[in-house]
Amino acid sequence: MSFAEKIENVVIIGSGPAAWTAALYAARANLDPMVIEGEPSPQMIPGGQLMYTTEIENFPGFPEGLQAQELMERMKAQAVRFGTRVVGENVATVDFTVHPFVMKLTWSGEVRARAVIISTGARANWLGLPNEMRLAQSGGGVSACAVCDGALPAFRNRRLVVVGGGDTAMEEANYLTKFASEVVIVHRRDSFRASQVMAKRALENPKIRVIWDTAVTDVLGDDFVTGVRLKSLKTGAEEDFECGGLFVAIGHTPNTSFLEGAVDLTEHGYIQTPHAWRTRTSVNGVFAAGDVMDDYFRQAITAAGTGCMAALEAERWLALHDGIGQDPVLETAESSIAQADHGGILTQ
Repeated sequence: MSFAEKIENVVIIGSGPAAWTAALYAARANLDPMVIEGEPSPQMIPGGQLMYTTEIENFPGFPEGLQAQELMERMKAQAVRFGTRVVGENVATVDFTVHPFVMKLTWSGEVRARAVIISTGARANWLGLPNEMRLAQSGGGVSACAVCDGALPAFRNRRLVVVGGGDTAMEEANYLTKFASEVVIVHRRDSFRASQVMAKRALENPKIRVIWDTAVTDVLGDDFVTGVRLKSLKTGAEEDFECGGLFVAIGHTPNTSFLEGAVDLTEHGYIQTPHAWRTRTSVNGVFAAGDVMDDYFRQAITAAGTGCMAALEAERWLALHDGIGQDPVLETAESSIAQADHGGILTQ
């Protein structure tokens, strides 16, 4: 049977903590979910942003910590154990104007589903330097998340470099002062783009200093960062600057280009969820979880939490509108929202 001949109950697009948590909950609810986990590319690989991290010490339940790739393998295995089916392709396009919803895959034609959970995450914006990506992927001291990696022993009592000039860079720099001997912000301009309060907080921190009008042109080190090459954008002069870690804080790009307007997005490209504490999108029956709808927390544990929420909402939506599974007890507030919701597809 081809994909197009079967109507799936729930299709989950993505392969990070949100996707596998959603799959686990959907599978245990007997919804027989399918996960479209994506294909490797220079920007992202199946498993999401965590695949560019080494050891994780802040995921509950692992007091000794564990490797990020092992965590993703365990989460996937747990979802598969309960019957989740996995397709290793990308979704090229979607059509949410019809029901069942239609997703066109890169190789295997179309998949149709009664409900969809989008959990494709957001990719860190990198400088694009060869050694930067090599060391980021190997756990060699290049990171795009200070909260994820800053407390690791390899970064403690070291001089750390943060690249960027927005609020994210200020937050990363201030956070890293808890562990580093010194934090140096390297910025291409002579002033920050960050809000005044965030910039002031960084500039007044005695453990932070700034190198203005400067770009990082290379990352030094074979197995682990030993320094960065800096180029003055005023004089053109270059120097090798010793440091024990590089944190790139120039923003994230949500992986939503394949949606092409199928659901409402924020001005920064993240999926909008109209109701607080809900994962429902602007299209009824389509839900979003993880970093693709969260530009604030961006943590594995929060992504997993929203994956759980999306699966529960999808289960309830299917029970109400498609008669799939047992109809759970719904709160009055949720029933009111469902009755008042006229956008997208309500019943078919």
